[in-house]
Amino acid sequence: MRVPLADRIRPSELSEVVGQKHILGEGKLLKNLIESGNITNMIFYGPSGTGKTTVANIIAKKAGKTLHKLNATTASVSDIKDIIASLDGFCEPDGVLLYLDEIQHFNKKQQQTLLEFMENGKITLIASTTENPYFYVYNAVLSRSVVFEFKPVDETDIVKALEKCLEILKNEEYKNYNVTVEKEALLHIAGVSGGDVRKAVNALEICMLGAIPDKDMNLVINVETAEQATQKKSIRYDRDGDSHYDILSAFQKSIRGSDPDGAIHYLARLLSAGDLQSAIRRLLVMASEDIGLAYPMAAAVVKACTDNALQLGLPEAQLPLAEAVIFLATAPKSNSAANAIWTAMSDIEKKDVGDIPAHLKDSHYSGAEKMGRGTGYKYPHSYENNYIKQQYLPDNMKGTVYYEYGKNKQEQAAKAYWDKIKGMK
Repeated sequence: MRVPLADRIRPSELSEVVGQKHILGEGKLLKNLIESGNITNMIFYGPSGTGKTTVANIIAKKAGKTLHKLNATTASVSDIKDIIASLDGFCEPDGVLLYLDEIQHFNKKQQQTLLEFMENGKITLIASTTENPYFYVYNAVLSRSVVFEFKPVDETDIVKALEKCLEILKNEEYKNYNVTVEKEALLHIAGVSGGDVRKAVNALEICMLGAIPDKDMNLVINVETAEQATQKKSIRYDRDGDSHYDILSAFQKSIRGSDPDGAIHYLARLLSAGDLQSAIRRLLVMASEDIGLAYPMAAAVVKACTDNALQLGLPEAQLPLAEAVIFLATAPKSNSAANAIWTAMSDIEKKDVGDIPAHLKDSHYSGAEKMGRGTGYKYPHSYENNYIKQQYLPDNMKGTVYYEYGKNKQEQAAKAYWDKIKGMK
């Protein structure tokens, strides 16, 4: 049975692991823990193909413990209990190292079962997840573990891994061939792998398996071959996961920060993943949240652009959306309306705001006057400049200021007008 190339090159020593220098570099905590043999409960968080399983294997070897592997997508509580049963039979008196992949698929009860054995030392847990553990891992498990984030591997390190693969292939099943792999082909594979070493290695293996040598046993892998093997760049995107929210966060912050280039970049990421709805929803939000009263027509302009996008569909939808993104990124900014409603909502939730003033209550019914409803209300349009001072907030909130005029031209013009009308020189 042929062993996949990705498994054959799996590092057995820390020095062979590519990438992750922020946790495995000299003097870094994870490296120190592994080398000392003092293994604690850990959670490895990061995308696929970044070395989580590899590092778990190395930890087990260094610690001298038996490594049990379970995948939370298929494992159950009974699988964990079977492992514990082996401890009770003195087969593994020092406890075991349990590597639980995709722990986010364990529900709260299943994670609580782990907790019991983590506390008595029978299990040292290394859990891995591609999702943010602070959202998906039970707090009690999280508090007893150290979280290490594994990041996408950069292209330079992926190329190093691919070169190691080539040496293995040339010395084993291709030792009778004259193998030539163009540097540009390796760079292409690394560039489209999305930081996933395993994906890159698999692509190289496909290139080799699909290549046909000439009569002189020359076998050449060029960029064209690499492009056929990879097809399309790997995009890390999950509409319910971290990548989705990270892109949306960067998208809004770029527009808020008036950076049209950054904003267009993140729009392209969303559209490349086919997520038209998230892009549109976020643009509609930003028109009111971040541009707001500095340019009130922004909401109307963005609504027109997003309606056009929905009618067109992808790929043409990218055109009106690009227009909306650049328009918002370069528009004047004000969050005064957003701050006003956020503060008011907070007051409603947390304070005793009191009753509506009687003169503002509905009086369009028989008996309202007897109840004092509407009595004393002053109709602004009956007064000069359509304004008359009167109390609108409840007594409990009297004097509260929610809206502060922004410093932009639009709001300052409105402020100057009302200062004059209200006699606030």
